[in-house]
Amino acid sequence: MTITSSQLVDSFSKGKAFDEKPAKVYQLKNSHGMVVTFMDIGATWLSCQVPVRDEIREVLLGCNTMEKFNQQSARMGVTIGRYANRIANGQFFIDDVAHQVDIGTTGHTLHGGEVGFDQRRWKVAQVKEQLVQFSLVSAEGDQGFPGELKVTVTYELTELNEVHIRYCANTNKPTIVNLTNHAYFNLMGADSIDDCLGHILSINASHYLPTDNAGIPLGELCDVVGTGFDFLSPKVIGQDLLLDEQQDSRNGYDHSFLLNDRCSQGECAATLTSPDSLVTMKLYTTKPALQLYTGNYLKGTANRLDREYDNYAGVALETQYLPDSPNHPHWPQSSCVLYPTDTYTFSSTYQFVGIV
Repeated sequence: MTITSSQLVDSFSKGKAFDEKPAKVYQLKNSHGMVVTFMDIGATWLSCQVPVRDEIREVLLGCNTMEKFNQQSARMGVTIGRYANRIANGQFFIDDVAHQVDIGTTGHTLHGGEVGFDQRRWKVAQVKEQLVQFSLVSAEGDQGFPGELKVTVTYELTELNEVHIRYCANTNKPTIVNLTNHAYFNLMGADSIDDCLGHILSINASHYLPTDNAGIPLGELCDVVGTGFDFLSPKVIGQDLLLDEQQDSRNGYDHSFLLNDRCSQGECAATLTSPDSLVTMKLYTTKPALQLYTGNYLKGTANRLDREYDNYAGVALETQYLPDSPNHPHWPQSSCVLYPTDTYTFSSTYQFVGIV
């Protein structure tokens, strides 16, 4: 059973968000029958329905009511900011000036703080037949971050079955920015009995970043060759699951990969294929890194069928800077520091190829 996009729009439009008001929900369609759904709360990607043979397959994990969305902590489909992933001890320097931002129970900053961009009502800046744009103003001092930050996130559905996401931000003072989308994918069907471990994945990255038990980088990038992190050639995600100490501490993959330079020039960054070979997702991005998270702690998260997801129900491929980048300026990527004279502009494209 698949919840229709119309049912999803109706349900979320009637529910109350954190501010006791209903969400604004938008549905984009193309001529091939692909339908994607977004809402202003968290600038969230709610649903992604792809035509596959004689069915419509929902490939994005999610829930079916605003009440469940408010309760879940997996951040399914939300926009993450100001800074995605982790900042050690919530501390960093910009031009020799020390900054302390909010930290969580681990003693570190995760995904922008306790009240990050995923928990905000974004303004609907633009709506077209196959495009919706959300905007947000993050005040100076928001979660401790310096500078006022003005952000737009634009979602566009193309006739090539692509979901194109464009991120743009400007600041009035030097700050750090790292925006991403936290979508989880299951190309067999988001509410099927299949998990993500049978999916076939390739990642165009020669190096990954080892971390400690809290997900904080140990320091230096490592070559993927000869490790369970080698996805240079396509392999089943579960093939090397939990076969090394790095994964043991995270209950699976929850690590960042430094994408090869050619990805920023248009080469495919990652490819994910369903076990039945009927759906393939290709990911393109101008971001320097990709966080692979195999849904290691999804157990108990509500799905769309009044049931619950289990661990490994979906896989997240989060395009971003490497975690804790403000404290590692020597890493081979562009700086995550944004100045008033510059504009933060990145894009990520998820293309779905379903056999019809």
